[in-house]
Amino acid sequence: MQKNDGISMSVIRRLPRYYRFLCELKERRIERVSSTKLAEIMNTTASQVRQDLNCFGGFGQQGYGYSVSQLKEEIQKILGLNNNYKAILIGAGNFGSAIAKHLDFDKLGFELIGCFDSDPAKKGESLGDLTVQSDGDIEAFCSQNRIDAAFLCIPRSSAERTVARLYGLGIRSYWNFSHYDIASRYPDAVVENVHLNDNLMTLCYRMTNN
Repeated sequence: MQKNDGISMSVIRRLPRYYRFLCELKERRIERVSSTKLAEIMNTTASQVRQDLNCFGGFGQQGYGYSVSQLKEEIQKILGLNNNYKAILIGAGNFGSAIAKHLDFDKLGFELIGCFDSDPAKKGESLGDLTVQSDGDIEAFCSQNRIDAAFLCIPRSSAERTVARLYGLGIRSYWNFSHYDIASRYPDAVVENVHLNDNLMTLCYRMTNN
């Protein structure tokens, strides 16, 4: 596997889609796939598929295409899905609860080991295999466990204070649903922002202009 820090984010953001489609092909017991077929599934071109995969060293064979199992495993390694990063969830409201209960984190590179909320009424609630803890216990929990990432399912109004605490505890990676601009305040943080409103407005635009 070739490591290249100059790979564009547009390529990196396509990798999960490759991985998802390859998982589906493997479930259907398809053993190999051509760049043309992958391009058809991805709604792109065969040239784009080859360019994307060549960023990491290739993996295909001329006249044969790609081994579905091998390519799936290679992309799994590239994405780091075997790293089992330890994560905590901040915010056990409806949205945070749904994420904790319904996402298969162990297949996505993470182990969710703690959940915290500022609402005293939520303390002690079961959230899948976890028990909701008071957000006042975050420091004690992080002192006992090495935390790699925090998932923020909290309002923007409370995010700035919460991120300051987490950053002070050494947490540098965030899955951010709060709309708070973490990267502008902490340039060395690794942040994936999720804006559901933006996504829905994009759908609205596409429907309007279809």
